[in-house]
Amino acid sequence: MKAESSGLIIGISIGVVIGVLLAIGGFFCFLYHRKRSQIGNSSSRRAATIPIRQNGIDSCTALSDSSVGTESPKTSINNGISFWLGGLKKANIISASGILEYSYKDLQKATVNFTTLIGQGAFGPVYKAQMLTGETVAVKVLATDSKQGEKEFHAEVMLFGRLHHRNLVNLVGYCAEKGQRMLIYVYMSRGCLASHLYSEELEPLSWELRVQIALDVARGLEYLHDGAVPPVIHRDIKSSNILLDESMRARVADFGLSREEMVSKHVSNIRGTFGYLDPEYISTRAFTKKSDVYSYGVLLFELVAGRNPLQGLMEYVELAAMNTEGNVGWEEIVDSRLDGKYDLQELNDVATLGFKCVNRAPKKRPSMRDIVQVLSRVIKLRNQRKHHKKSLSATADEVTINIDQSTHRSPMSGHRRMESVESTADSCEV
Repeated sequence: MKAESSGLIIGISIGVVIGVLLAIGGFFCFLYHRKRSQIGNSSSRRAATIPIRQNGIDSCTALSDSSVGTESPKTSINNGISFWLGGLKKANIISASGILEYSYKDLQKATVNFTTLIGQGAFGPVYKAQMLTGETVAVKVLATDSKQGEKEFHAEVMLFGRLHHRNLVNLVGYCAEKGQRMLIYVYMSRGCLASHLYSEELEPLSWELRVQIALDVARGLEYLHDGAVPPVIHRDIKSSNILLDESMRARVADFGLSREEMVSKHVSNIRGTFGYLDPEYISTRAFTKKSDVYSYGVLLFELVAGRNPLQGLMEYVELAAMNTEGNVGWEEIVDSRLDGKYDLQELNDVATLGFKCVNRAPKKRPSMRDIVQVLSRVIKLRNQRKHHKKSLSATADEVTINIDQSTHRSPMSGHRRMESVESTADSCEV
């Protein structure tokens, strides 16, 4: 009796265990298929549109405005079970936010074994890559001696993958294999602003285009300062970090690859490019949004004067400011390549704004939002003046046509009067 009871208990226990195992297996299968379906759908909806470039005034990377295809991003969707067991890879988390993971092998092939170098940035070389789908992208290989760990790298990829703005060079993919860390951007064909300002081989930028570029950059920085969560401080605003797309619209590149540069305002080493650095930052090692504003002010004067900040631009500006009182008379520093083709009022407005940006007291500098408003107003007033001139021109043409018509009518009527007089004289003679 006791043996039968023990056998019954053992049988029931085995049955319960088998039932539980089957239930768990079915549950995990359900989760796996559901996860696969969700990732498949999200992949089909992803639109990868963006680019980058590198640092350095002497090294400009050109990038193109096409979309990055999902040529062969590594799929990591068969981890449904491991997700619930706590073993989901960091790459999967990033992919879920829209950032694609590419394999080292694919990027090696697309860059012809990393021989298509197009620039050297502060964080590593940049290569042009031709994907099998036809898209051209830029691959930035981060320096292998970076102290940044894998965890920090993935955290930053995930953070910057959320930054999307038409005036930013946005991140669209990454690779973390074979001890390498790479970031994928869209190739931009017009290169960087510095090349257009200083290269003798390129046509000089028109004044109208310079003001539009200044507004584009300001909008990108305004987004980083006020639209991004958490706010991002660029820390290296300069003409070689401003890229131009096929339509000559500007985008801000290299907007921070170190988490410490965003979160911590105090750092031991000076980071950035001399000539653009805020004097307050150099003395206190505290970098704020107003430090970006100072660098942007230098960039404005670079657009106005066409002079390299590393070649005494700000000393040149300070001397001019002594004669201009900061408001008018800035034409003495204007780029000679413009050949006098600029609006004097716009020049004074832009230069005055730039002078406020480089104020020694950070609190007296405008915010990027203020700068966007000022430049938007400058362009709006220009468009209104053009419309007004067109209206006056149309009115003048109409008056000219009326005068011409009356001039053509006058000889006709005079001729008729002469004929009438002659006929009257003939009748009198008869």
